Amino acid sequence: MPSLDVKKVAFLVLPQASLLSVASTIDPLRCANRHLGHDAYQWLVISPGLTEVPLTCGLTLPCRPSLSAAAGADLLVINAGFRVDQVATAPLIQAVMQVAPSIRTIAALDSGAWIMAKARLLDGHRATTHWEDLEDFAASFPEVEVVPDRFVISGSRWTAGGAAPAFDMMTRIIRDRHGPKIALEVAGSFITRSLDPGLPQRATGDAEGNRDPRVTAAIRAMEETLETPRKLAEIAAGVGLTARRLEGLFRAGLGLSPGSFYLELRLQAARRMLADTRHPMAMIALRTGFSSAATFSRAFRQRFDESPSGFRRRCAGFSGNGILRS
Repeated sequence: MPSLDVKKVAFLVLPQASLLSVASTIDPLRCANRHLGHDAYQWLVISPGLTEVPLTCGLTLPCRPSLSAAAGADLLVINAGFRVDQVATAPLIQAVMQVAPSIRTIAALDSGAWIMAKARLLDGHRATTHWEDLEDFAASFPEVEVVPDRFVISGSRWTAGGAAPAFDMMTRIIRDRHGPKIALEVAGSFITRSLDPGLPQRATGDAEGNRDPRVTAAIRAMEETLETPRKLAEIAAGVGLTARRLEGLFRAGLGLSPGSFYLELRLQAARRMLADTRHPMAMIALRTGFSSAATFSRAFRQRFDESPSGFRRRCAGFSGNGILRS
């Protein structure tokens, strides 16, 4: 018999969180209530100091302005997205630390894991964050065992890499409380299915199921070695191919040589760092496998037809929310 007690859930949504991430955590609970026929879950949205929190798409979400409203909740879900270095203020971290002892389970998605880690809530735990930030996260918090999984359960600490893994995490919570039948019904209502938490976050291009698995393995090897690029012959040997055979499979499946694909991965990683971090050019060059900032700048300009510094300046004035203003 499923439990009829009400589970109180508090969603801490911070500025520049994603609307999709918000929906991926709240809507599964709403849907579970519908299938169960009663309010097994009740929730509130909070964002300290705000009555409306701005999301990345330009919309705002009504919320309560104090984190203290979360005290005594069964579950606190921390949802953060871009500009976490700006939203993770000392008062916010202090407020999270104060309310945490009264909450049974604390979860985070996307860069919400940074908030948990800064509040020392992940020390000694396994955890994940968005795949773009995994390396920086691991370097910033050596007390945390960082893994690239979709979502991670570590005792009373749950973390998810982004919106889709957050949906999987919430359906896992529903399954643990109400059984697999209700969890399947919730997933079915959204015409999807929950994926295994240990799967990698980032699709490597084989979503259609028709890619040679050795190409997928080679891509993963490239993604894992952006900072210290390996010779293509080594990557080919690692997946049981000759360099020539790997070249043929890449061109047939991707329309690019392995070398061009590898360089594209590195340049796209550098582009994200330019847009989302304040890392100096020399560090970005080093982190993406270029021998110097000058070498990186030449490769970047050749690929994107602008300098790295020009791209960064352009990003600084870009809102990205697509809202029409009359």
